[in-house]
Amino acid sequence: MQYPQWIWQNGAIKPWAEATTHVMSHALHYGSSVFEGIRCYDTASGPAIFRLTDHNRRLYLSAKIHEIDIPYSLDEINAACREVIAANGNTTDYLRPVAYRGLGGFGLSAETPVDVAVATWKMGKYLGDEALSSGIDACVSSWQRFAPNTIPAGAKAGGNYLSGTLVAREARRLGFGEGIALASTGLLSEGAGENLFLVFDGALHTTPVSAALLNGITRNSIITLARDAGLQVIERDLPREYLYLCDELFMCGTAAEITPIRSVDGRQVGAGKAGPVTRRIQELFFGLFDGSTPDRYGWLEAV
Repeated sequence: MQYPQWIWQNGAIKPWAEATTHVMSHALHYGSSVFEGIRCYDTASGPAIFRLTDHNRRLYLSAKIHEIDIPYSLDEINAACREVIAANGNTTDYLRPVAYRGLGGFGLSAETPVDVAVATWKMGKYLGDEALSSGIDACVSSWQRFAPNTIPAGAKAGGNYLSGTLVAREARRLGFGEGIALASTGLLSEGAGENLFLVFDGALHTTPVSAALLNGITRNSIITLARDAGLQVIERDLPREYLYLCDELFMCGTAAEITPIRSVDGRQVGAGKAGPVTRRIQELFFGLFDGSTPDRYGWLEAV
């Protein structure tokens, strides 16, 4: 992988290789970090960060849940995101702000300083260059999401992604593009790191936040764009078999954007390719960046 030249850490831009932390840092041992994934897109008005402030607000909400006191303001983190993108010549398209418990005392409840970094790199298409048009093959994972009142799914915390890692690695090992997890109830939850939308008779159906999933900002964007375009959106519990019965299926997230799913567990979904509703959602979403969808929401924040 080609790493960028610069990174922001604890208040300053520094060379990538100098952004280090101690091997005994709390976060390394216990997963005590919160983070965001944010895309920067080229637009007619120059590079713009998609929903920068909304993402970083969620960073602070995740930190609140885990009692991680971020020693910078929201405005300072937003400025750091812009600064590191600019420092790398506006050539990167993905941002990763992360706050984590660093080196201090030892033990689960130890007092430690909170370190903060903002990295950026060139991600491209997360699930492959052809995924957005051709779709991917997915499987239902043997690993379930955590049960209610165990680990809070509403926080975008580093430790939570051990679950997604198991789901994703199992799927790749079995030859699938991505895995889909069930909640502890046996009902649908989300993908390894993406939210799900199923299409029935032209309406979008998506699992609720009570299904052990992260309330994704891309998910929220799609719901908003779809409803404003006159499409019906229904949030409800969904059983596994509806993955096989829906007319269209796609997953979404900052990394995955809007990726069609053409089959699940070897069963073809709909026509086995991106359907008309999925393509319409892609048009509305990517239209925000080419100007064909007006940004009435203030989602594009200039670098």
